Amino acid sequence: MRVLVATDQIGALSSAAAGQAIAAGWSQAQPGAQLAVAPMGEAGAGFAQAVADQLETDLELISEPDGRVITRVSTPDTAVVAVEPVREGDSQPRGLDPAASSASIGLALAEVLQLQPVRRIFIDLGGLHSHDAGAGILGALGARADRPLMEGYAALAGLAELDLAPVRAMIGDTELVAVVASEELDQHLLGLRGITSLRGREVNADPADMLAADAALERLGALVNPEASGLPGAGAAGGAAYAIAALGGTILTGPSACAELTGLTETINVAELVVTGSSSFDFGTRGGGVVQFVAEAAQRAMRPCVALAGTVVIGSREMRTMGVESAYPVRPPDTPDSMSDLPTGRDVTAEELTETAARIAGTWSW
Repeated sequence: MRVLVATDQIGALSSAAAGQAIAAGWSQAQPGAQLAVAPMGEAGAGFAQAVADQLETDLELISEPDGRVITRVSTPDTAVVAVEPVREGDSQPRGLDPAASSASIGLALAEVLQLQPVRRIFIDLGGLHSHDAGAGILGALGARADRPLMEGYAALAGLAELDLAPVRAMIGDTELVAVVASEELDQHLLGLRGITSLRGREVNADPADMLAADAALERLGALVNPEASGLPGAGAAGGAAYAIAALGGTILTGPSACAELTGLTETINVAELVVTGSSSFDFGTRGGGVVQFVAEAAQRAMRPCVALAGTVVIGSREMRTMGVESAYPVRPPDTPDSMSDLPTGRDVTAEELTETAARIAGTWSW
């Protein structure tokens, strides 16, 4: 039997470690099974580690004086760059921030481009809270303008001149890929469905402020690449994805980028069963972007897909609508007193995953 294991990170285990633990358990129950493990990851949550594991290289963490942490994967062919922003508290900022800039990821990208020639760079935008349509990225890469590019959308007011020649010279033939959160893949940059409208309405922002912000982003888009501003996903990460697309790059989710690197579609076509997983498989998250992507890919290939998760709190009907035949919890939950009492599966161990995989493998054989 040919089994493909393509999971998200599970608890503290990376995607590769979780997949290997599941494969080990499956082999115990089915010694003759052929198993392939494909590391997967979502933007801002496991993507860089998944790529590092795929490329069999190390993940480099660089602490900056201002508290930022740069994550980097570097090979002569492929690189990944991500920045963990400095935040006060754990909550994601909401609303419009006129000073929110994408400069931090732009500076990290510039460092990678200056290190050595690389064929392709994945820019992980997950968790980046900006609202400048990638102006900070352009400024960090050397763009020249008559207004500051690295100080947020408010500083863009009155922008009339923009020279991207230094940016294009720095990028050269390198292929840029913006990696965005799955839920932001269809995010628009401008207009009623754009980021300014959505973020402004969530905090009842002053309509005048919203119009000014949208106008600033529209003006930038007109000077950089008007066509790219209308692409789905251009509004991801506060429009940082737009800047990458405007420079000729592409916009992908973490799972789809991982799938391209591993040849996931081709592997699914020869597999007889697909196994995916996450820390929690519940009504709210539906297992996250990786589980949803893998399940949909298996469904297209008409292959059965099952899920292992630290906890499973979702009905069979909901699972099957997304292409998951069955889901198995590592720890069956007790009846909680409230939703806040639900277990999270964040402390699942490799031994528990192996044991669970061995237990269910016998029920999936033919």
